Amino acid sequence: MKTVSNKHDELGKCFAQHLSTMTSDISPKQIDRLWQNIVTRYGEPQRAYHTLNHIEQLLVQFESIKHILSEQHIIALALYYHDVIYDPTRSDNELKSAEFATDALSSYLSQEQCQQTHALIMMTANHQLDTLVDSDKYNDAAYLLDMDLSMLGAPWPTYKQYAKAIRQEYKHIADDNYRDGRTAVLQGLLAHPKLYLTDHYYNQLETQARDNIKRELTLLAAL
Repeated sequence: MKTVSNKHDELGKCFAQHLSTMTSDISPKQIDRLWQNIVTRYGEPQRAYHTLNHIEQLLVQFESIKHILSEQHIIALALYYHDVIYDPTRSDNELKSAEFATDALSSYLSQEQCQQTHALIMMTANHQLDTLVDSDKYNDAAYLLDMDLSMLGAPWPTYKQYAKAIRQEYKHIADDNYRDGRTAVLQGLLAHPKLYLTDHYYNQLETQARDNIKRELTLLAAL
């Protein structure tokens, strides 16, 4: 059984591999400093779902589809940084995460690489694709967004734990207000013709995800 420390070490090694593949202008010590900053952020006490466990879950998804991606290292960095800033009382977490990533990486990556990472993280705010990107980047971004929503299509017991963790992150919100806000978010998701943008995730997870969301809505209505 993996300990938390071992899991963090594995995630750190993966982070180092992606970053060192993209640039030779960075030392192991500098990579470790960047990684420790990520670990500190994802370990903050206000987090219950948006932790390094979330990143680990996304990287499991990533390993199964990375061969399809045009720029897998950029996508990996976007995964690592997309929730690096997370304050449940604020609505600009994606922007702050994108800025954090750009500030952290700008000394080592090209301006274009930083801009790509920034744009990808910003797309996770509303899960809308930037139609201005070329077809390869569009495909990569679609997989990133689908990975980020993959928890919605998990087996119900796993989804139920996810929903419980989200509620914990919003423990500062009264039950009535949380019910109304969460209901609006979930109904908004169901209103989309497709939750998943890629055939890969649509075929695997769409039906389960919609069933899970409907079950959570039923539980919320009983609060």
